[in-house]
Amino acid sequence: MRIATWNVNSIRARLPRLQEWLGARQPDVLCVQETKCTDDEFPEQEVREMGYEVAFHGQKTYNGVALLSKHPISNVIRGFPGDGEEARFISGRIRDVQIASVYVINGETVGSEKYARKLEWLKKLRDHLNKTCAADVPWMLAGDFNITFDDRDVYDPAKWHERIFCTTRERDALKAIVDLGCRDALRKYHHRNGIYTWFDFRTGGYQRGQGLRIDHVLVSTPLFKALRDVEVDLAERGAEKPSDHAPVIATLALD
Repeated sequence: MRIATWNVNSIRARLPRLQEWLGARQPDVLCVQETKCTDDEFPEQEVREMGYEVAFHGQKTYNGVALLSKHPISNVIRGFPGDGEEARFISGRIRDVQIASVYVINGETVGSEKYARKLEWLKKLRDHLNKTCAADVPWMLAGDFNITFDDRDVYDPAKWHERIFCTTRERDALKAIVDLGCRDALRKYHHRNGIYTWFDFRTGGYQRGQGLRIDHVLVSTPLFKALRDVEVDLAERGAEKPSDHAPVIATLALD
């Protein structure tokens, strides 16, 4: 079973890219972030024509998350208590795995109101997961966290030291979620630095190899044991009219 996460940076603007990528890679499940459309504008028919069930939680112009699955989706949860009513979280049960697509607040700049709201939102997310997800059951939290785990995820750690996405407080908030009983899937197989998922359009980051790893797949212990591979699809980031994020794909051996 292959489960992917991808911040598409507008699903309507990026629909041809999404259709081409789904056709080529054929993931069983795709967690989508930044759909940037209300539910009535979501391209549901086009997605279903690709062979995917879909659940979505949208918002005009900003945010928006979705689950695409070749298997039935049940127990769909949109948002969580204290999330500020922004469309940043959706989860559903797929083949006995509770899978969540999450889009964490960017935070803008350290010390700003948005930065404080980001930290509070992460605390509320942790509270929700603590009440709903046990370490010994299969669950996955995948998406754009807008946080790096450590300096291996940063092309220039000195430049980014204590800047947004890389501050100690953000990393501690991410660690607090991991401490509930999940693991960073990519690091089971890849320990080196220089693996990035986001490249800034404005600086030509992709062409210069200057990126950050802010898109993560977090899995509980049963899924960590079932992991067989994790990859970042950099070829998609280099395609024509891409998102600024590359998809991340986790392959698992599930009964």
